[in-house]
Order: sequence, then structure tokens, then C-alpha cells
Amino acid sequence: MGGGVFTCNPAAKDYTYYMDTAYTASDLTPESGVMEIAVWHEKYATGIELIDNQHKELVSIINKLHRACRTGKAVDDTFKDAMHHMVEYVRFHFSTEQRILERVKYPGYKAHMNEHNALVQNILEASKSFSDGKRFVPHSFARTLRDWLLGHIAVSDKKYAPFVMEQKKNGIHFDTEG
Repeated sequence: MGGGVFTCNPAAKDYTYYMDTAYTASDLTPESGVMEIAVWHEKYATGIELIDNQHKELVSIINKLHRACRTGKAVDDTFKDAMHHMVEYVRFHFSTEQRILERVKYPGYKAHMNEHNALVQNILEASKSFSDGKRFVPHSFARTLRDWLLGHIAVSDKKYAPFVMEQKKNGIHFDTEG
């Protein structure tokens, strides 16, 4: 599939492909019947438990944003609350990664932080636009977040993970309280 997104009808047992992974109707949430826009798979795991748990939470928040859009609640408090939670949790997660990468003196630290800063800026701009009543498509925004997050994890975070784990083996420990 080339890493893009292709969606078919899940009720007909067709598939959604994202980053060469097929998702079926079994990826529907029981409470909503809405297909999850982002699904955590172990291939995204960095091997750093704290980071992986936070990534799973980010996937969950993206799905909450998506459900708010799919259930027609994109213009009410559900979407606003999910958007606020996303902003706060992204900041929290990025600060955790920052502390770890500083502690282990990761050589790609600055470039990694620049990626984070660009996403935070995009989220804040979209959130402000939504709050100001400007019409951006929330569903499209949820897909953009999903693509960025899973792509970032699969490439950038997986890139630093071996370095962090090697430093840990060499006796450099980082704050695991997050």
C-alpha cells in the first residue's frame, strides 16, 4: 500500500490500510461502533516502557478526537475537551522525552525537539482556530495527528530508542516517573 491511507467499508469486512497495516471491522470500538482511526501495534514499541505507555495514551486521545468527529459532536464540548487534553498530554509527553534524551545526551536531541515543537505549534494553531470559530475540519485534523504521531514514533522515536537503551545498559538512568 505504500504507507498511505486507504479506507474501505469495514461493515463489508473490507480494510483500512495505514503504514502497510490492515485494520478490519474488529478495530471498531464496542461502545461507539466507530472504527478507531489509530491502532497501537507492538511494531511501534520503542522498548522504553514509560514512552510506550505515553504513546498508547496519545493514540487513545487521537481516537477520542476522531470519535467526537464521527459521532457529530465535533462542535461541542466533547471535541473541545479532547483537543485540550491532547494539547496538555502532548506537552507532558514531549517534556518526558526531552528529559530522557537530555539525560542520555542523545546526539539527535535538537532535531528531535524541533519535530516536537513543530507539532505543538500546529496543534495550538488548530486549537485556536477552532476556538475562534474558524472552520477547519476536525476529522481531517485527527487524521493528520494520527499520521504525524505514528510516523514520528515509527521513524524518529525508534531511532533514539537503541541509543537510550544502550545508555541505560551503560549505567545512565533516567527519570521513570514521567
